[in-house]
Amino acid sequence: MSEELQHEHQSESARDHAASTVPGINLTPKALEMVKRMHAKENLGAEQGLRVSVVGGGCSGFQYSLSFDLQKEGDTAQEIDGVKLLVDEISLPYIAGTTLDYVEGLHAGGFRFDNPRASRTCGCGSSFSA
Repeated sequence: MSEELQHEHQSESARDHAASTVPGINLTPKALEMVKRMHAKENLGAEQGLRVSVVGGGCSGFQYSLSFDLQKEGDTAQEIDGVKLLVDEISLPYIAGTTLDYVEGLHAGGFRFDNPRASRTCGCGSSFSA
């Protein structure tokens, strides 16, 4: 194979791989700690993962949802430091690449989402538009 054709073939292969790879959800160390703590507090087994999803509603059109759940058909699953994350196929395009953090403060505390795909967010921190 000529060098030019070989380079073109490698570029196509890289593009195909990039198109099929969807970034997942990231968790900060504090978020990981809190998810593990809540998982243990609820006495859940290893088969129960943290479901991160998007539902209609909220002040900006979409709202984030967190719950512990079993993996379902069509879910994307990933594991970060022993925490299983589950995202359904409808929610994934809206939240891929999102970082989940846990913050504590005088006014508000809890999980916060840093979503690079959100075109607008609300002051509540749990709703967005895409």
